[in-house]
Amino acid sequence: MPIVTLSIVAGAAAQMFDNNGVPLSGGKFYTYEASTNTPLATYTSSSGTVAHANPIVLDSAGRVPGGEIWLDYASQYKFVLKTSAEVLIGTYNNIGGSFTGSPITATFTGNGSTVAFTLPSAPAGLATTQVYVSGVYQQKSTYTVASTTLTFSEAPPNSAAIEVVYT
Repeated sequence: MPIVTLSIVAGAAAQMFDNNGVPLSGGKFYTYEASTNTPLATYTSSSGTVAHANPIVLDSAGRVPGGEIWLDYASQYKFVLKTSAEVLIGTYNNIGGSFTGSPITATFTGNGSTVAFTLPSAPAGLATTQVYVSGVYQQKSTYTVASTTLTFSEAPPNSAAIEVVYT
């Protein structure tokens, strides 16, 4: 399950219109990987468990069914908006989310031999992690992150306080 963030385009209760200002009833909102035509999932809620159909078909008022579009925090998107007859209204590229959530902090204590620690959830990626051992920032080259497992290249010392901050 990805970490998701509210879309800054059509995120919550947005209404879409045609070029004449008329609500885009039955309009189609396509979601792709940025700068490509490769479909990329968006989600119906902050849980990130249920993907929207692609394209998202707008309701009679030109709104997204359910009212929200949530994006994978680790991805950049291209959105294409069309009428119900597939006439292009607009293309919007390199769109990320509006992440406003709080970072997650996990703490552990080193024992001098353990190198792998289980985080409460998976970080969006290595780039979104900050690791401290006894208050000292650890370079990203000193650990890896795979799903919920943080693995150090060397075991933190006995009794060392380990703090992992991530999104």
